[in-house]
Amino acid sequence: MPRTATIQRDTSETQITLSLNLDGTGKSELSTGVGFFDHMLTHLAKHGLFDLTVHAKGDLHIDSHHTVEDVGICIGQAIKQALGDKAGIRRYGDATVPMDETLVTVGLDLSGRPFLVWNSHVPNEMLGTFQAQLGEEFWRAVSSSAGMNLHVVLHHGHNTHHILEAIFKACARALRQAVELDPRSSAIPSTKGTL
Repeated sequence: MPRTATIQRDTSETQITLSLNLDGTGKSELSTGVGFFDHMLTHLAKHGLFDLTVHAKGDLHIDSHHTVEDVGICIGQAIKQALGDKAGIRRYGDATVPMDETLVTVGLDLSGRPFLVWNSHVPNEMLGTFQAQLGEEFWRAVSSSAGMNLHVVLHHGHNTHHILEAIFKACARALRQAVELDPRSSAIPSTKGTL
């Protein structure tokens, strides 16, 4: 069965069409109107080996908050939809990613219970039209909509671009691991029998 999803979200603030293939090759087609955000989503697709298409139009005349958060909601919904009952997946994933002076560790559980721990001080600055604090808002939206327990730990680093890029790459690597099919089990990976 293909593990894919297409999400359409239309609000007074954003109009988003998104498609996701969990078993892709890392291809992406991105158009959010926020250049740095597109750059981060490219890393999410490439390092997660997901095929990701995002076309978003948002109220960028205000700022990029609604666009970034709503794309996060859509990605979370797409992950949840593409995984179905989660039978046969590894469920857990973790990755530690260095980028120059920065080191980030991410651990996650596709438990169905959303929770975000963001132990990462990201300097509050603008990267193009992307406010750096939106990195946390994006991953909170993904976690909440996917039903994912997500822990993000910044060990050290001071360059804002490097910090956010390492976070997106580590999340991608951990998510890739968690959604992979386990060759040893086709069962739902929970003693409850459901996730």
